[in-house]
Amino acid sequence: MTQLHILLVDSEPAMRRAICRVLGKTPMHLHEFDQDVEFMIDESTSGADAELKLQFLTPDLVIIDDNLPDVEAVHLIEGLSHRKLDMLVILMSAYASVESVVMATRQGAYDFLAKPFTPEEVRASIRKAAKHLLLRRHARKLAEEKRAARFQAMSVLAHELKSPLASIDGYLRILKDGSVVKDPGTTQRIVDRSLIRLDGMRKLILDILDLTRLESGQKQRKKEDTDVCELTRRAFETADVQAKERNIELTLNCAGKTVIRADRGEMEIVMNNLVSNAIKYNRDGGRVTVSIDGTGPRIVWKVTDTGIGMSKDEMTRLFEEFYRVKNERTRNILGSGLGLAVVKKIVLLYQGEITVNSKENEGTTFTIVLDFEPTVNSSVDTGSLAFLGGR
Repeated sequence: MTQLHILLVDSEPAMRRAICRVLGKTPMHLHEFDQDVEFMIDESTSGADAELKLQFLTPDLVIIDDNLPDVEAVHLIEGLSHRKLDMLVILMSAYASVESVVMATRQGAYDFLAKPFTPEEVRASIRKAAKHLLLRRHARKLAEEKRAARFQAMSVLAHELKSPLASIDGYLRILKDGSVVKDPGTTQRIVDRSLIRLDGMRKLILDILDLTRLESGQKQRKKEDTDVCELTRRAFETADVQAKERNIELTLNCAGKTVIRADRGEMEIVMNNLVSNAIKYNRDGGRVTVSIDGTGPRIVWKVTDTGIGMSKDEMTRLFEEFYRVKNERTRNILGSGLGLAVVKKIVLLYQGEITVNSKENEGTTFTIVLDFEPTVNSSVDTGSLAFLGGR
């Protein structure tokens, strides 16, 4: 239930009683918001009394009679307009004319009621004003949330870039001081660490670009027959060096139909992120198994690793904004925190499902379920760059 405060300014007691009776009977239901609105009404008998009350009250709606005994209504409306309050004004008049309506509107009145009016006309005018007021406040709230989300995203981005930049800066200053490092092996290790940090920054930037393209709706999506089994083989080839460095075995199992209608580039992003994560959070000598099952009504895509796993709490927070699993086991693992956000957004764009199941020190499985002919959903709520986060 939403409550709106009305200040009713009219010198005629009978008119005030009639309006209070109309608005006080039952709550007004606004179908556009699927909510009821009730009205709390304060009454003023003159312009002076209204001005006094408005020093202490900020009503949502002000209903003013055009024939007040002491103050011209247009002057009162003009004063309210200059204060730029979050309210709407409705002017009532028994002497309605085009000129008076235009003048009242110019001074800031939202609507005009010509006396005598019926209860239905009163309710219609109040309904229109209430809808406009709530829509305006809802739009303002969304704009504030958008600004807050943008600020938070930029703050996290600045933090994520500041750390590797500081490390690289420190390494370069060590190299600049020739007296500090004279061993070629030490120099090589410093260069290698700097390159690793640069790769992490590059990955973060690329993930942000992928995410913003998806959220902006400007990315051109080309649906075509896409063999996800073949895409996985290519993802394995891309990750082969990374896997061999840690002696991690890559296994692919494909069954049934593996061709879906999708944007090939988006499916590559999904698989490359999941395979890369499965290797990154694995243990040396572990395994990564991708199983693709197209024997049912939908295609099921599973990526399983034998890595460090996650706790239940970490799983529930996995897709929070910029969330990354941080503990002693992940302390030396670099990541952008956005990879899984990109994956989830792509899956949702295809009206698919993504779930995660994990046990600490045993491994993690990501499962994606998609239709063979998925309908690309262009109306997914992306939250104005409110990033979902990543592992």
